[in-house]
Amino acid sequence: MAKYLLLKHYRGAPEAVNDVPMDQWRPEEVTAHVQYMNDFAARLVGTGEFVDSQALAPEGTFVRYDGEGRPPVTDGPFAETKDLIAGWMVIDVESYERALELAGELSAAPGAHGKPIHEWLEVRPFLAHQGVTHCG
Repeated sequence: MAKYLLLKHYRGAPEAVNDVPMDQWRPEEVTAHVQYMNDFAARLVGTGEFVDSQALAPEGTFVRYDGEGRPPVTDGPFAETKDLIAGWMVIDVESYERALELAGELSAAPGAHGKPIHEWLEVRPFLAHQGVTHCG
């Protein structure tokens, strides 16, 4: 089994087919979207392919070390993660092809007007093959 990160982006990827920002959806459309995501995750729990998932709040700050005895530096001239990443799901599947299949299915979550978003998801493998399992 290999782990993959499925990233949902706010921007940076090609536009989704149903590209209406979530803050413009009706409450029942948001509910249907969240239900689709929960049902998808529950199905993967049943197949043993689900590891974890989270939606991210729009707030956040970039931080970096700026030298001994100096306070951390925040933000910068680059796009912030809070502007780019909406959420993620970690899956543990038999093959890259299966990861692509599941990402394609997840991309069909409903959005505005109950129609599938057809959003682009980024599929990223974990670097477990080199013994790297965590940072720090």
